[in-house]
Amino acid sequence: MIPEQAPCVAVIVAGGKGLRMQNALPKQFLPLQDKPILYHTIAAFIEAIPAVRIVLVLPTEQISYANMVLQQFSGGVEITIVHGGPSRFHSVKNGLLEAKEEDIIFVHDGVRPLVSPELIQRCYAAAQAHGSAIPAITVSDSIRQVNNTGSIAIDRNALRAIQTPQTFKGSLLLPAFAQEYREDFTDEASVVECFGQPVHLVEGEKSNLKITTPEDLLFAAALLNQLHENN
Repeated sequence: MIPEQAPCVAVIVAGGKGLRMQNALPKQFLPLQDKPILYHTIAAFIEAIPAVRIVLVLPTEQISYANMVLQQFSGGVEITIVHGGPSRFHSVKNGLLEAKEEDIIFVHDGVRPLVSPELIQRCYAAAQAHGSAIPAITVSDSIRQVNNTGSIAIDRNALRAIQTPQTFKGSLLLPAFAQEYREDFTDEASVVECFGQPVHLVEGEKSNLKITTPEDLLFAAALLNQLHENN
């Protein structure tokens, strides 16, 4: 457990409709080991930092599903539910209304349920030290860049795949989100960089996968089973 030297808030963004999951139920509410995917995501943050404030950002039409998650916490849990916006940027911005400049702020994909408490704590400590902490992993596949005449090989050693929780001091993230929206704002790191501030990478985890397809859900279930067997 890390010493809680600053208050912190986790803005968990869950705006997916699950079209690639071939299921009418939004993917963040699909069962993973008999509990909604979002339950596992939220539980990881509470385990890592019990005093963390949870802000859950959902599309307006999915707010009614939230009880599916809340009722899984037998001891009760306080979660602030916020309406999402037309883009990730706007959804995160709505969630940040619940944060303060003195906070350490995590922004995490709701469908990354296997994020470990250790990664959360590592991001917290790095954000305190550097202002930001962006989890990243090395790229193991060969990469090619497609152009008008074909494609060219790219040196994968210079590339990193970016994950969440992207973590920042509130004094850095909140002013950055006061900018006007741009289409190239693909994540929080890109917003902060556009604001003129560098971001600090930390080691991510290959198991911290983002569930977008039925195959991803199978992988997540297998990883969870292995984790429980090892414990």
